[in-house]
Amino acid sequence: VQLQASGGGLVQAGGSLRLSCTASGFTFSSFASYWFRQAPGKEREFVSAINWNAGSTVYADSVKGRGTISRDNAKNTVYLQMTSLKPEDTAVYYCAVARGYYTPLPRGSSMNFWGKGTLVTVSS
Repeated sequence: VQLQASGGGLVQAGGSLRLSCTASGFTFSSFASYWFRQAPGKEREFVSAINWNAGSTVYADSVKGRGTISRDNAKNTVYLQMTSLKPEDTAVYYCAVARGYYTPLPRGSSMNFWGKGTLVTVSS
């Protein structure tokens, strides 16, 4: 089982980026997908979730209106498009999957598998 996140990097405030997370070793389409993030010195927080068939999405208030989660089950990949980035978006972003679709505020302890994370740094 593997979740490989990518797409992080250094971006200026106001910019955009798209994170990707590709799964292998399990039936990705049977799982809801999630993005969490952890900023330096802070606890991990939920960012966004999408159910197995992309019929439902949820966003944390901190990214609502700026983030778009999507998935392509044929490619075993979930995406997080972020726009209007702010310095406070700086964090390691982790993808995760769970058999359940836990909303509105999923807990990390409910996830079945985690990726290793990709660092997003937003400069002011």
